[in-house]
Amino acid sequence: MALLSLLVALQLACGASLAGAPDDQPGPETRLLQAMGLSPRPSPKSASPAPVPPLLWRLFRRGSAPGPEPCWVEEFQVPGNIIRVFRDQGGWIPISEPQGCLCLQKRLYFNVSVLDAAERLTLAQLEIKFGLNAYGTSPLAGPFELSLYRASRLALRGMAAHAYGRQLVAARSFVHLHQALTFDLTGVAEEWRASAGNLGLILEIGAPAGPLCTGLDAAFEASLLVVSLAPAPCRGGRPRRGAPRGPAPAGSHVCKPRRLYLSFADVGWENWIIAPQGYLANYCLGECPFPLTEELNSTNHAILQTIVHSLDPEGTPQPCCVPVRLSPISILYYDNDDNVVLRHYEDMVVDECGCR
Repeated sequence: MALLSLLVALQLACGASLAGAPDDQPGPETRLLQAMGLSPRPSPKSASPAPVPPLLWRLFRRGSAPGPEPCWVEEFQVPGNIIRVFRDQGGWIPISEPQGCLCLQKRLYFNVSVLDAAERLTLAQLEIKFGLNAYGTSPLAGPFELSLYRASRLALRGMAAHAYGRQLVAARSFVHLHQALTFDLTGVAEEWRASAGNLGLILEIGAPAGPLCTGLDAAFEASLLVVSLAPAPCRGGRPRRGAPRGPAPAGSHVCKPRRLYLSFADVGWENWIIAPQGYLANYCLGECPFPLTEELNSTNHAILQTIVHSLDPEGTPQPCCVPVRLSPISILYYDNDDNVVLRHYEDMVVDECGCR
């Protein structure tokens, strides 16, 4: 496995400079990041980025369990191996003149340009929720009317709300504020990616009575969850994972998994990787002696090759000790805009080895 050789090289480079490679050749860290689809190394802007959304923690904790097929997000029933939660970067729009009982106007902006061109976007879901306001209490109950528009023209200072270039995307009535409101914006996000016209969204929330608006803006939160599929790591189905046998003792010379662990702190990645703290990759090493036993997970061809090797050791090599069962891993990390990203990788941990 090419990735394992990169890990070994990276471990050897931990005690020295990670950039110690010829000018025309990338170092082991750069090559490993490229293999993981993370080149260059992410560098969060904030020393204290936003906390990880509970949904991503749940998906991370069960992300290594085998699903119905590789690169499938069971939670949303869509294909994908990368899940990002974008923070809202839009500002409030001042309500300069009375417009009925309009509680708030806000521009919502999410920079989806960070998605790689090769990624296929499969879901974009806007979540709007109301926490506690500035006084530590929840806003009053509705009814409320919510309208969501796609901005098609830049807003100018002092421009009235009705003068914005905008297109209605969704409208909803709601009463209670303790439940999050979600909207499927997959089509909108795809259009943002297809053109340079991502001007964000315009949100309006109104109520029939003015007092209902009290504290609504202070309690407002919005985020965009985006699921995408990077096709390279998804190569068909994988065998179901059984109970791993674990790496072999160091003294064993028979083909078995050996321990290979990369600590992210040792290579200086702890500032952007949230979890896990390291990567237990393992690798396969050992002999495939004659006669091959059942424990060596041998194919009929490997058995035949071993027999021929015992008769002609110079002309026929022994079978190779290779991975025959692997399992995935998931990584939670911050990107360059402090967004939380959950990325899933297939076939990353060697669980079992065999002679082939």
